[in-house]
Amino acid sequence: MDDLTKLGLTVTELRFALDTFYFLISGALVMWMAAGFAMLEAGLVRSKNTTEILTKNVCLYSIACVMYLIVGYNIMYVDNVEGGWFPSFGSLIGSQSEGADHALESDFFFQVVFVATAMSIVSGAVAERMKLWAFLIFSIFMTAVIYPVEGYWTWGGGFLSTAGFVDFAGSGIVHMAGAAAAISGVLLLGARRGKYGANGQINPIPGSNLPMATLGMFILWMGWFGFNGGSQLLLSDAENASAVAKIFVNTNSAAAFGAISALIVCRLIWGKADLTMILNGALAGLVAITADPLSPSLAMAGVIGLAAGGLVVFSIVAFDRIKIDDPVGAISVHGVAGLLGLILVPVSNSEASFLTQLYGAAVIFAWVFFASAAVWMALKLTMGIRVTEEEEYNGMDASDCGIDAYPEFVSVKSGS
Repeated sequence: MDDLTKLGLTVTELRFALDTFYFLISGALVMWMAAGFAMLEAGLVRSKNTTEILTKNVCLYSIACVMYLIVGYNIMYVDNVEGGWFPSFGSLIGSQSEGADHALESDFFFQVVFVATAMSIVSGAVAERMKLWAFLIFSIFMTAVIYPVEGYWTWGGGFLSTAGFVDFAGSGIVHMAGAAAAISGVLLLGARRGKYGANGQINPIPGSNLPMATLGMFILWMGWFGFNGGSQLLLSDAENASAVAKIFVNTNSAAAFGAISALIVCRLIWGKADLTMILNGALAGLVAITADPLSPSLAMAGVIGLAAGGLVVFSIVAFDRIKIDDPVGAISVHGVAGLLGLILVPVSNSEASFLTQLYGAAVIFAWVFFASAAVWMALKLTMGIRVTEEEEYNGMDASDCGIDAYPEFVSVKSGS
C-alpha cells in the first residue's frame, strides 16, 4: 500500500483501470468476431455473391455502432424502471455513476459489439437473394430498437431479469434473437431459386471457399473468449479472475466437443466428414455454452457441446426438409443451439428454473420475431426485399456492388 501511495494510486483506482482495460480488450475480441462472420459467410455463399456479403458485414457493423450509440444503449440501460416492460427512450449513453468499477465508455463498447453480433446472424440466413438496401434499412431498426428493448427486459433490469431468467452472455438475448429476426425474414423472402425441386427434392448449393469459411469459424471461436469471458464483467480480484479462467476453459471445451459431435453424427449418417457441419457443430457448442459458461463443471461443459453439435446437424437437415433456406445454417446454430443452451442452464445452476428459462426464451423469440416481421413486411410492401430472378442468376456482386470478388475467375469463366 505504501508503494501505491508513493505512486499516487489506490487499490480502487488500480482495480478500476484493470477492469476497464479488461472490458475494452474483451470488446475488441468480440469486435473481431465481425471478421469471423464475414469470412464464414463469404466462404459459404457462391463466388458471385461474395462482395455483396462482405459489404453487408462491414455496413451492418457500422450501422450497429451508430444506432446503438445514438439511441440503443439508452433504451437498454439508461433511466429504466426495474422490473418494467417499457423502456425509456433517450439518446446517447448517459453519465458515469458514482462508485462504478469500470469506465462507462468501456461498457458501451463491450455492449455495442454484441449488437453487431446479433445482426450478423441475420446476414448469413438471408444471403444470396435479399436486396442490399432492404437489409441495411432493417439493420437500423434491429440495432436501434428491437434488440435494445429485449436487452432492457433482461440485462437492463426489466421484467425478465427480476423473474429470474438467466442468460449469462447471450444464448437467447443475442443469438436466439438474431435467429428470430433471421427466420422472420427468410419466411417472407423465400428460398433461393433452384434450391428445392419437385417431390421434396433438395438441391445442395455448395459454398465457394471452404478455407475461408474455416478461417471464419476459428476467428469466431477466438472472439468467443471475449464474448463469454468479458461477460464476467470483472477481473481484478482472485474470485473473478478464477471465474474468467473457468469460463475460458468451458467455452473452449464446448466448441471442441461440438465439432467432434458433428463429425461423429455426419460419419454415422452419411459415412463422410462434412466440413460445413463440423464448422457449425463447433459454433453450436459455443452458442449453447454462452447461456452459462461459469456454473457447469468442466465435464458438463463438454456434454453441452456434444448435445449442441449433434443437434445442429439434425436441425439444419430438418429446416431444409420444410424448405426454409438458410445458406449458412445460422438459424440452427444460433436459434436452436441458443434455445438448447437456455434450457440446460438449470442443470448446473440452481438459481435458474426450466419454466423461467422457457418463459424468457418464448418472450425474446416472440418479440424479435414479430417486431422483425413487421419491419420486413413494411420493406416488402414498399421497396421490396428480394432481388429479381435475373439479378439472382447473375449474382448480387454485379447488381448491388459492381465489383467481383474473384475477377480473374469470372473473366476465365466468361471466356474473355
